[in-house]
Amino acid sequence: MKAKSIETPWKPTRERLLAAYGKTVPDLIAKDLKVLFCGINPGLYSAAVRHHFARPGNRFWPTLHRAGFTPRILSPFEERELLDLGYGITNVVERGTAAADELSAEELQHGTAALRRKIKRYRPKYLALLGIGAYRTGFNRPKATIGLQDETIGETKIFVLPNPSGLNANYQAEALTACFRELCRLAQ
Repeated sequence: MKAKSIETPWKPTRERLLAAYGKTVPDLIAKDLKVLFCGINPGLYSAAVRHHFARPGNRFWPTLHRAGFTPRILSPFEERELLDLGYGITNVVERGTAAADELSAEELQHGTAALRRKIKRYRPKYLALLGIGAYRTGFNRPKATIGLQDETIGETKIFVLPNPSGLNANYQAEALTACFRELCRLAQ
């Protein structure tokens, strides 16, 4: 007899993960933040539990702490504490998918147009895009590199960070933290 999987708020069942296709995660945003972190789009795990960077193994929360953004490692379920520290989270594309490569270039460009409107409304000091490929495609900057960009959105500076997903083997923890630390230093 097959054991029935048990769902908890932090560990959705396979069925709930599959049902999360196309679901969204609410923005964590306020006016005049120091940094608005911007993921590519929610993964299914995040969409299922409705919290940003929620999949176990995602390096976002530990990296934020190691880079100096947070006084301790926050859980995705404590994400609202970021607002008190002057940080928020949004996504380029709102719909959840199993992998970012399921998004079309057109979808990333459409999401970027909506993101630009959001940035003009909320005016963060920095927009931190988490994924060089999404930035290159969505912002039509095919030669962009990681780090501070020349482009701004109004007064908001753009800083591109590596994607903290555990699938991004190009950046080990130390290198990932160094990139985040550079932004932390600039944003203070």
